[in-house]
Amino acid sequence: MDDIFEKELRKSTVFVDRNVLSPHFVPETLPHREAQIQALMQKLAPSLSGKTINNMFLYGKTGTGKTVSTKHVIDKLMAVKKKYGASVECVYTNCRILNTKYQVMLKVAEYCYPEESFLGFPFSHLFQKVVDYVQSNNLSMILVLDEVDKVKNLDDLIYTITRANDELAAGRISMIGISNNINFKDSLDPRSKSALFEDELVFPPYNAEELKDILEQRVKLGFKPGAVDESAINLASALAANESGDARYALRLLFKAGEIADEMGDQKVTDKHVNLARKGVENEIVYNVIKTLPEHQKILLYAIAQLSKEGGHYARLDGTVAENVLFTGEVYDRYNRICRVLGREPRTARWCKEYMNELEMLGLITTTLSGKGVRGNTTLIRLAYPAQNIIDLMKKQFGE
Repeated sequence: MDDIFEKELRKSTVFVDRNVLSPHFVPETLPHREAQIQALMQKLAPSLSGKTINNMFLYGKTGTGKTVSTKHVIDKLMAVKKKYGASVECVYTNCRILNTKYQVMLKVAEYCYPEESFLGFPFSHLFQKVVDYVQSNNLSMILVLDEVDKVKNLDDLIYTITRANDELAAGRISMIGISNNINFKDSLDPRSKSALFEDELVFPPYNAEELKDILEQRVKLGFKPGAVDESAINLASALAANESGDARYALRLLFKAGEIADEMGDQKVTDKHVNLARKGVENEIVYNVIKTLPEHQKILLYAIAQLSKEGGHYARLDGTVAENVLFTGEVYDRYNRICRVLGREPRTARWCKEYMNELEMLGLITTTLSGKGVRGNTTLIRLAYPAQNIIDLMKKQFGE
């Protein structure tokens, strides 16, 4: 048995540093995000001299560099703070993991008072401790809320953070919200919206050439010299460009291709390894996305998958039929039926429309307007992945 471990240490590998291929790795330079980084730095720079900065929201599809650019800028901000002793602090929170206002505020309080325990204290106590800390140190406190739209009681959290400054005689609390959904603010309470006073920054998808530059940078850092064919980099870049310009997808694809090359005992990553990696990476991404969806978005996707499996189609007025295309009405009816079976209170049709927009943003479905040849105007829905795969996953999620 011990020989298994020894073989692991002795076997050859195409990698030098696997961590470089992680989406969490923050390189010294970020290709093709110079404009966004400069804009973000300009917005945050006044915090170093104690000046008020606006709240900010960063938007863009998955894998467009929002998080890594923000971490890059925050790292630079903290380096300057350390050099000059500026009164500024930053707290980063992944709201997909800490997805309630209590969990977010608990993390901030623990950052401010690392030697104290706050478990069991109410939210109001945590909030007051944070306010006291900011005021007593005359701080500019910047809260980075990644995937901010995943916070369940987001209205309360945003309103609390933005109104905190009314209680501060010294210091300031500001927020950077990061989201894949550019429309998420539409669902906020009017009082939360009115309190925000935010700036916005959009991160566009990468094209194939930009993705190639990103992969070439990581290949130099993460792989042995000459261990990756240029054609493999080109293929991974092209595939990722077709997946909405997702750099995370490109990095995961190249990483998986390297693992496959190691398993096969090959000394170089080629197109063959990238093509073999493609299916596994796509399934992994879809699984991770679906697993973390809010419950009612899961139910809606389940309804779409069920109807698609049953052979959903619609007939145009000219008699032609489009297979696996669904009407919003039939999807909403099936969603309601599944809610009743699961003992959940169904949401309104307006909310389901928002859920569909978010599912489309994540690439799980595609929607189009019905156009000519259909009575009335409606939205047509098509599932972007095999229905049975999604049904199987949903059955596990809902314990069926």
